[in-house]
Amino acid sequence: MVNFDFCTPTRLVFGKGVIEKLPSIMEPLGKKILLVYGGGSIKKNGLYDKVRELLKDFEIFELSGVEPNPKYESVVNGAEICRKNGVEAVLAVGGGSVLDCSKSIAAGAKYDGEPWDLITYKVPVKSALPIVDIMTLSATGSEYDANSVISRMDLNIKTCLKSEHIFPTCSILDPTYTFTVSKRQTAAGAADAISHVFEKYFTAPSSDLADGMCEAVIKSIMKNVVIALEKPDDYDARAELMVDCALACNNVIALGNGASGWVAHAIEHTLSAYYDITHGEGLAIITPHWMRKILSEKTVDRFVKYGVNVLGIDPAQDKFSIANKAIDMTYSFFESLGIPMTLGAVGIDDKKIDEMAFDTAGDGKLANCYAPLTVEDVKEILTNAL
Repeated sequence: MVNFDFCTPTRLVFGKGVIEKLPSIMEPLGKKILLVYGGGSIKKNGLYDKVRELLKDFEIFELSGVEPNPKYESVVNGAEICRKNGVEAVLAVGGGSVLDCSKSIAAGAKYDGEPWDLITYKVPVKSALPIVDIMTLSATGSEYDANSVISRMDLNIKTCLKSEHIFPTCSILDPTYTFTVSKRQTAAGAADAISHVFEKYFTAPSSDLADGMCEAVIKSIMKNVVIALEKPDDYDARAELMVDCALACNNVIALGNGASGWVAHAIEHTLSAYYDITHGEGLAIITPHWMRKILSEKTVDRFVKYGVNVLGIDPAQDKFSIANKAIDMTYSFFESLGIPMTLGAVGIDDKKIDEMAFDTAGDGKLANCYAPLTVEDVKEILTNAL
């Protein structure tokens, strides 16, 4: 095991009807609240009205229309609302994109300059408004981490702000709010969460404890996303997915493991920065090709462990046979969820592959990863994914 220093200050409030605790959760944080949400689904399913009713004694300001792959412009607008009105806390209602945007807003509201300075680490985050979230999608794990992924399409940049100051104070997780999530979003969310676990699992060194936790989460996601796609209102399946996704991006399941470099995410972030595709779909497309590229004598035992312990492949086979079968089965699983499995299927051709490969791996950005990749390696992965 490698050394670690771990703390997650986020309170998780989980279960059916727990939204009733919202007033008591918000009360210590302040009376002026910025309510952040996306395209309006929370108004259709009644969640918006419920939140406004519960917070009738609070002064509410709103930022709506937060985009999938949240844009920097929304961060700027939200931070300005907070500063102008003396907002004391941010309440995110929606999926990971809404929460990611809210985290950068919370940091930007406490900074006099451009929030981009914080997002790009030009200036360190020294404080942020407290953040509470009500999750309506099981996917990114933003409800239990200190990350905020923001896109600037004008610069073809999708980047991640990481700061201990942007951990949510409290995350409210009611699986019933995910019943109406579309099949496409459910599948993409599962792929996103599985990728988070892969990025923790394909590492060196690793520990039996962390490996076991990672394997359990992947197996749970694979089992329960199939059930949720067939029966969207299956509470137990949705509940398992909601907790799986929260754990998948929180480092508790990787304590003692080495760093992987988050290579698949690095490649997908570049794809989204250029083409604004659905994050989970991009990860599902890239992951099998990344796996195939990094398979070697150095990494094969990791693939064998994954193939045997998660996918149930016969351990008596040759180890490279097990590894290749595991990769094939991973591809087939994502495909079985209805995810488009080529870049062409999500509107990406070969015109910008050179630029995207360089943006991802140029200047040695992926040179110190578990399985290092060069610009040419990333170009090969992208080409194979077309």
